Amino acid sequence: MGEYIPSPAAWVADQVELIESSKGTKGTTLKDSGMPVILVTHRGRKTGATRKTPLMRAVDGKSYILVASMGGAPKHPVWYHNLKADLDVEIRDATEVFSMRVREISDPDEKHRLWDLAVAAYPPYQDYQDKTDRIIPVFIAEQSSNTFE
Repeated sequence: MGEYIPSPAAWVADQVELIESSKGTKGTTLKDSGMPVILVTHRGRKTGATRKTPLMRAVDGKSYILVASMGGAPKHPVWYHNLKADLDVEIRDATEVFSMRVREISDPDEKHRLWDLAVAAYPPYQDYQDKTDRIIPVFIAEQSSNTFE
């Protein structure tokens, strides 16, 4: 994995720094909402650099649901393209860190089930889908035996 490049969004970079510097004991909620977040570490598809993205915590058993909502923006977030290019990620959930592999959900029944779990965890996801013309992608991150390098 390449050198870490912080997000250009200052609030994201600050939250990542707080989570990382505290080893997951601080910064694990979304701003003032108190809603839990996880930290997804992935490889930049163009730079090969390490990227870190806080996402809402939505789970399906021991797997994590990753919703590429970008607040309902018309384009997918950059991390979506990074995950499509490299399926291996590291997920920090508070003080626990897991090597995982992602897959984008294409089966409509599976996506509907996971979407409902994600919306239950973070209700604004439905508002985001309602305000955009794009179909918001959903990934599932599952335990991997690979080590994250």
